[in-house]
Amino acid sequence: MRRTGIRGEDDGGPPRGDTRAEQLGWDDSLYDDGSGRGPGVPAPRRAGDGPPGEPPRRQRARKKPKPRWRRILVWSAGSLAVLIAGVAVAGWLYIEHLNDNITKRDRSNGGSDLQPPEPNANGETPLNILLLGSDSREGEENQELGGATDLAGGPVRADVQMLLHASADRSNMTLISIPRDTQVAIPECTDPETGEVYPADDSDSINNALSHGGPGCVVDTWQNLTGVYIDHFMMVDFAGVVDMADAVGGVPVCVEDNIHDPKSGLRLEAGESVVEGEEALQWLRTRKAFGNGSDVGRTRAQQMYLSNMVDELQNSTSLTNTSELMNLAEAATNALTVNHEIGTVQDLYNLGGDLRQVPNDRINMVTLPWLPDPANPDVTIIPDPEKSEDLFSMVRDDIPLDDPDARPADPEESEDGASASPEETADPADQIGIAVRNGTDDGIQGPVEGRAGDITDELHRLGFTAAATDTTPAAEQSTILYYSDIADQANAEAVAEALGLPHSAIRTSSDVEGLTLVIGADWREGTAYPEAAPDESGSPEEDEPAVDSEDIISGSNGDDCMPVNPDYVW
Repeated sequence: MRRTGIRGEDDGGPPRGDTRAEQLGWDDSLYDDGSGRGPGVPAPRRAGDGPPGEPPRRQRARKKPKPRWRRILVWSAGSLAVLIAGVAVAGWLYIEHLNDNITKRDRSNGGSDLQPPEPNANGETPLNILLLGSDSREGEENQELGGATDLAGGPVRADVQMLLHASADRSNMTLISIPRDTQVAIPECTDPETGEVYPADDSDSINNALSHGGPGCVVDTWQNLTGVYIDHFMMVDFAGVVDMADAVGGVPVCVEDNIHDPKSGLRLEAGESVVEGEEALQWLRTRKAFGNGSDVGRTRAQQMYLSNMVDELQNSTSLTNTSELMNLAEAATNALTVNHEIGTVQDLYNLGGDLRQVPNDRINMVTLPWLPDPANPDVTIIPDPEKSEDLFSMVRDDIPLDDPDARPADPEESEDGASASPEETADPADQIGIAVRNGTDDGIQGPVEGRAGDITDELHRLGFTAAATDTTPAAEQSTILYYSDIADQANAEAVAEALGLPHSAIRTSSDVEGLTLVIGADWREGTAYPEAAPDESGSPEEDEPAVDSEDIISGSNGDDCMPVNPDYVW
């Protein structure tokens, strides 16, 4: 019997998912009823066929991709918020009804003590939102759509996860997707509804974090992974995906070849098609039929769907039809679970207005850099330690993906880059007070004992004899040197130069007095700040970009069609 190009599959039947993946996703055999389709998923039909008794739906002809990233704001805020707010014409009582539709949960329940970033010189702060899609089987509609009704009442997973970062000045936006089977550390979390405590797990699929205490645990898992403070989360379930696609009249997607996935039921012709209802869910559930059949391919397909759905929402005729607008508002609010801080229509409307400031061509999507998991390389993956940290560092430092050499303007610099106070000089080294804190706890390896004392001793050796160890608890992914006001800036630069810290490590903060040096998880050993290792020629290696440009889906470019695994082409 001839083997196909996918491990564990042959010509004798439909493709089989791997054992672990079959337990973790929207597209795997746990939804199979023996017919190759999941419960509630219609029989595969050729593109152009409509539901029984209805005229065939229109298949869009393949055409050259065009820019369609009008605004990628958030999963359900942004455009949805604008639409929801439009129902104000129906009166205050209806708005209250919509507010009651929205499910509210705690933002964090994993004990993370990560603090929001300091405002820049203009008083602006970045905004970070975690976007989640759950596989909940709660409710008859979710069970019918997701299949595996035996899982109702069981653990709920977040198979779609994206971190949205809007820059402090709202000039650009970065969205980072993570494949659902990425192995990460999940912290100890307490379920706010039941009080049950879930122990920490050093390595588990990130989509399981949702079952460890709700979306607040997913937030803390991301905060520990990235070192990025997350302001809000938004989550939607199976039924929400279908209802929203129906409410806007379908979402355009594109494939390079005819595609048929027996697992999800997806069957489309090459080119651009409009998917709605259960077919939209089939698109999001399909994995092995996209690209090389990995979770990464599905993540990219989800990015395409979400960006195009928001585009359709903004251009929907529902905006001018009160009845359709109300239906859309019902679908949107019933689909949403958010943190309490944004739990009303007005909150979502304000959030959408804030994010609409981002220019269309400065919105960039990327999948988290990854490597095969050494413990199970054929099934799961892990974050690429170097490239992932570089990417997270860009987010923490508010550096856009489309301009990696940029850095936020220094509060004390003029427009031409010159110092606004060149007359300021550093005090003598022995007169510069420095509080040194141990922030090496990265949430996975734990803190390095005595680290603050080691660096304090090194500062003394360098002449900064007023440096002292500070036992205030701290946790930072990257080493940071804080200074309190302009009078201390020159001192901070002198200390950074002596230790070999990069300029990006110097930041202003109103929560410190003088200088405070927090030793981060990037400097766990040695007294010299780590530098790039030399290559074989003895020259320092050139910095590689955190993300290759071809891996970035940018609002300045048209959307490419999804490549199709040859074994799923019809």
